[in-house]
Amino acid sequence: MTRVLVVEDEPQIVRALVINLRARKYEVDAAPDGATALQLAAARHPDVVVLDLGLPDMDGVEVIKGLRGWTRVPILVLSARHSSDEKVEALDAGADDYVTKPFGMDELLARLRAAIRRAEPTGAGEDDVLVETGGFTVDLAAKKVNRAGKDVRLTPTEWHLLEVLVRNTGRLVSQKQLLQEVWGPSYGTETNYLRVYMAQLRRKLEADPSHPKHFITEPGMGYRFEK
Repeated sequence: MTRVLVVEDEPQIVRALVINLRARKYEVDAAPDGATALQLAAARHPDVVVLDLGLPDMDGVEVIKGLRGWTRVPILVLSARHSSDEKVEALDAGADDYVTKPFGMDELLARLRAAIRRAEPTGAGEDDVLVETGGFTVDLAAKKVNRAGKDVRLTPTEWHLLEVLVRNTGRLVSQKQLLQEVWGPSYGTETNYLRVYMAQLRRKLEADPSHPKHFITEPGMGYRFEK
């Protein structure tokens, strides 16, 4: 069974999550604060973590950093904080997705299932990944992109941007993370770079660049690659 760790200090939300998750055959552990969450995670090794940012003993971002020190378990943030800066901070710390309160249980459960799917091993090595979409194929090992039977020429920067997105398929990658991974650690606010290069990738790879299916913009937050 899939084990979920719920980190939340509001009893009514914990109760609703536990009831809904157990009804769908998940095993559930609950922690009311960050310290308990980190202890439970180490002892119980959950398959996914649902984490509130507003905890009584520490900020949820610190919990994310604590988990990321030793595990890649999917982390789904659940929070009343709505500003894009706070969302980006959580994603930069290592969260995989973000749901704002109040939330719909069906949406939360769908995102939970998606996070678990993305964490499943593909059977391929880190450097031996072939990603296929309906319109093009990305070979990470050979550093090649093929569309309609022909290789697509990408600049080194276009390739690096594509590679970061593809390695995080289905996950929102923040603007800051993309800038720092592609251009370097001194970058973080030059979002116009991203707009330019994302437009180039869409023009080269999307069937309809003005209505992209694969390179999705999350306004004010970042980008997501979908197969």
